Amino acid sequence: MKRFFPCLLLLALLLGGAAGRAQAPLESLERLQAFGREYIRAQDWTEANKFQFKWTRKDEEFLVTTRKSTLLFTVDSRRAVINGVAVWLSAPIARANTTALISLTDLKTAILPILYPPKLREGQRIKTVCLDPGHGGKDAGNMDGVGMEKTHTLALAREVERLLRELGYKVVMTRSSDKFLELEERAELARRKTADLFVSLHFNASSSPGVRGIETYCLTPARASSTNVRQEGSSVGMLPGNQFDHLNLFLAHQVQKSMVHTLSAEDRGVKRARFAVLKNVGSPAILVEGGFMSDPHEGKRIADRDYCKQLARAIVAGITTYRRLVER
Repeated sequence: MKRFFPCLLLLALLLGGAAGRAQAPLESLERLQAFGREYIRAQDWTEANKFQFKWTRKDEEFLVTTRKSTLLFTVDSRRAVINGVAVWLSAPIARANTTALISLTDLKTAILPILYPPKLREGQRIKTVCLDPGHGGKDAGNMDGVGMEKTHTLALAREVERLLRELGYKVVMTRSSDKFLELEERAELARRKTADLFVSLHFNASSSPGVRGIETYCLTPARASSTNVRQEGSSVGMLPGNQFDHLNLFLAHQVQKSMVHTLSAEDRGVKRARFAVLKNVGSPAILVEGGFMSDPHEGKRIADRDYCKQLARAIVAGITTYRRLVER
């Protein structure tokens, strides 16, 4: 690893609500610069917050424990596990000699929003959810194994809609039939209906055998690298959806956690991407990939009506938990 050049700077974490409680201890922590990124020592951060730090594999893997949370990190990896759910970081965990280093961007936009759930403004309530069944019309989506993705996303959306309405939510659907919509139209509809949340529903496919599992995306933070294979790099600046970065991540984590734990599905993690439907939405937004149609076992589940209901219940449970934790 290249040499690190430390410099003492103030760190201003622009986190809303309860996350502000973590701000003061970070202000005096030393920043380390490498590879065009800023890091802090994991041990400095944990000591400042009275967390427990432990190497579980010497110089390779370490565990951070707080009163309510557990976080597992691996050196040279972007994959972390926070409260039992995989979360993909924007930059790998680094190491300088025996010191573990965490990217400041990931601390601000991936780790702290989970440890300290962001809060909505006083009196703000989550009333309207916009559901976006992926694809439709001439855009069939994936067609591997069990029919067309557009059919399965609409069936799932209808079940999620039913459950949300039973709980008193108002629901807006970007499409309620086999209709084609441009990606920009979907975000525009959510803005026009002043939705409080936007949830886009999809299913995956892969040409590689044995690939399966559930993943949830939210928008990549400004000037950070995306998780998806089309990684745009770190040159993209602020997009409209980035004003909700902390809420986006927290919503994605709650929904992913609910799906993985309820369905006993393989956890592919919370990921970040600059998908068109996430960039310009005027509310916290996520994109759910509910499994791989191309996998024989998972494809069979996706096509099963009872499993569709289970998946819908898990998504709704994640949304409900999110609402309970962010409303004041």
